[in-house]
Amino acid sequence: MSEQLTPQGHNFDKIISIIEDTRSRALRAVNAELIRMYWDVGEYLSDLCANATFGDKVIDEVASYIAQSGVKVKGFNRRGLYRMKQFYETYRDDEFVTPLVTQINWTNHLQIMSSAKSMEERHFYLQLCAKEHYSKRELERQIDSAYYERCMLSAQKPVPEMAPQNVRGSILDTYVLEFLDLPEQYSERNFKKAIIENLKQFILEFGRDFSFVGEEYRVQVGNTDFYIDLLFYNRALSCLVAIELKIGKFKPEHIGQIIFYLEALDRDVKKPNENPSVGLILCASKDDAVVEYALSRTMSPTLVADYTLYLPDKKVLQDKLRELAEVVLDTKNQDDLE
Repeated sequence: MSEQLTPQGHNFDKIISIIEDTRSRALRAVNAELIRMYWDVGEYLSDLCANATFGDKVIDEVASYIAQSGVKVKGFNRRGLYRMKQFYETYRDDEFVTPLVTQINWTNHLQIMSSAKSMEERHFYLQLCAKEHYSKRELERQIDSAYYERCMLSAQKPVPEMAPQNVRGSILDTYVLEFLDLPEQYSERNFKKAIIENLKQFILEFGRDFSFVGEEYRVQVGNTDFYIDLLFYNRALSCLVAIELKIGKFKPEHIGQIIFYLEALDRDVKKPNENPSVGLILCASKDDAVVEYALSRTMSPTLVADYTLYLPDKKVLQDKLRELAEVVLDTKNQDDLE
């Protein structure tokens, strides 16, 4: 928020900050208490069903009893009570979840429980929600775009030697940009314009550690001006991230351009306390072998990612993950035999 001075020269922005911070803490406290209540109710119902002759049917009796008691509370019908029981039984033996469970709202807990197919996937989205503070719509979008599968597959790709080791936690191998709503034929200029017009969704896809610095960001080398398509700052990596957009297939010559930009940024823009700048070439498609050859001798922290303008087929990505897991397991078994 920009500072606003009164006619007397006072700055009252501090009081707005106090109000907003207090309101935010109050909402978090209310949410934490609600989640604890749902957990306790779920534990009670789980124990009740375990000892009841008719199992889960006793939940109908509990729902009816609450409705007749005169307590005005929403969500305590049969469906709601069953979800509380499921919530408790899903996480009761999961120590990983304990510090996260009250940081996430109930709607997102329900979405994760209904959509995630494994403990690892649940952990992933729980951590992501706690970090990024997703709304219901934002979480739905990440699940629909197979964010978990794409992150896991990205983690399997080698990181260039000069790139930060935690770069795979911040930069994916494939991005889904369905929100750009581009026509079948479009130019790099149209591509860039669509990203700027949908910057909020673009940052959601890339992660909120990314802060937008500028488009067509000018760097001057000698007497010549050069323009970087998109420049961001990444808080997790503590560095500038230069993104060059290519609407076609990756070509090795793209590397020279981004390396030049990174050198200019590090010499003239990067602050002393920041890490070396990272480059990302975002292209419509790429051949991983060509990328590996092109990056093999570069001394600059550069990555290449591709993008799609359509939501991916989650099953295809899940099958790829399963194949990778089987390869890793086979390799481990071979090593144990040797």
